[in-house]
Amino acid sequence: MSEPVTDPKPADAPESPFKPEVTFDDFARLDLRVATVVQAEPHPNADRLLKLQLDDGSGTPRQICAGVREFYDPENLVGRQIVIVANLAPRAIRGEESRGMLLAGSNAAKGSDDRRVVLMTPMSEIDAGATVS
Repeated sequence: MSEPVTDPKPADAPESPFKPEVTFDDFARLDLRVATVVQAEPHPNADRLLKLQLDDGSGTPRQICAGVREFYDPENLVGRQIVIVANLAPRAIRGEESRGMLLAGSNAAKGSDDRRVVLMTPMSEIDAGATVS
């Protein structure tokens, strides 16, 4: 006779702040790269988004849309290096194509008065397109 299957987490246990576990193979599929912001401007159809033109080292400009408008002035981003997910499938965001996603850290939930958003950047300058691992 087999043992009954039980939920290892009690019903009254608090929810984890972390997303579900992924395998190493899942993580290895991400292509994380350093990119240099060449141009940044407010998204024409979204109050919370910036439209960024990036040099990702490929020789072809890359555009991404990012929800960091309330935290960064576009002119202060030009020339900065950021970390992006380069192999995220493209998608239209409010009528603009976004080909990737920047990585950022946040200390609080969206809408919180004390929320900060900090872009992930290399500690020192490196060629655009450098891999992140």
